[in-house]
Amino acid sequence: MSFSYREERRGERVLDVLTNDEAGLRIVVSRLGAEMISLARRRGDDWEGFLHRDDDITPAAQGWANHATVMGYFLHRLKDGHSLYRGAEIIGGTHSFLRGKEWHFDASAVSDGQLIYQISQADFSATEYPLDVSLTLTYQLSGESVRVRFAFQNHEPELAAHVGFGLHPGFASTEGAPFSFTMPAGSYRRFLTPNNYLAHDTQQFFFGGGRMPVEQSKLPGSFIVEMLDVPERVFHFADVTSGRTVEFDLGEAPYLTLWSDGGPFLCVEPCWGLTDHDEQRLFENKEGIHVIAAGGELRRSFGMTPRIGFRSA
Repeated sequence: MSFSYREERRGERVLDVLTNDEAGLRIVVSRLGAEMISLARRRGDDWEGFLHRDDDITPAAQGWANHATVMGYFLHRLKDGHSLYRGAEIIGGTHSFLRGKEWHFDASAVSDGQLIYQISQADFSATEYPLDVSLTLTYQLSGESVRVRFAFQNHEPELAAHVGFGLHPGFASTEGAPFSFTMPAGSYRRFLTPNNYLAHDTQQFFFGGGRMPVEQSKLPGSFIVEMLDVPERVFHFADVTSGRTVEFDLGEAPYLTLWSDGGPFLCVEPCWGLTDHDEQRLFENKEGIHVIAAGGELRRSFGMTPRIGFRSA
């Protein structure tokens, strides 16, 4: 495969642009938040973006303003912006501290089709996260796909570390037109979030496969499921009007969140952990929290394959 790379500066932002020239696939990642701000395929002489506000980093006039937020070390909301972890207070916003940090870029693997970003204890405060845990985030271009890899390292010699993480990408749909999202057959558990926090009640159900079992108009409230027994974890998003489709390989993800604020996009979020309960638990007891043994590591990934078909008439 042939890859091309360039660094780009827009105002105070530093962007890394990586292209799989043979596949006509390109990603643009901001070192602020290690956020992918463009996922595009070549259509003729032009590039067609798949993300919400693709490649646009100007302030949004209204609605959700991001593209593909990196979430962690705590995931989604902490109740009232704070929690207790091992008896000490931690403080964070909607998707944690990673989105507001300048990550360290490792350019050593761009020729192999990889953008690698790193963050460590020196980059955050004890109230953001108190333990010595580092994260390496890799975006890898492979054929027509993008593989997103999380690699945590717990440098604590005696303490286990607790982390929740994921990615929050929004995929563009045509203004005023419905989109399609299909889910594979299997057993799921739905988590209810009436106040943007988990309720005690859950709903376990078997789904026979096909279009998502939730109305598009209900997505501002989030549709959060755990994949209990889903043998083939391949999901599909389609914007029929433009011909854009995305296939998701979520074989390593335990949870999936679907969300939209009513704008022309759908967020498809693979999650390793969930938001707080409305009756908040200690951070180490959060739903779906992952534990990394002292001196240990945790590696997880998921894949996205964007394609362009025929535009509808």
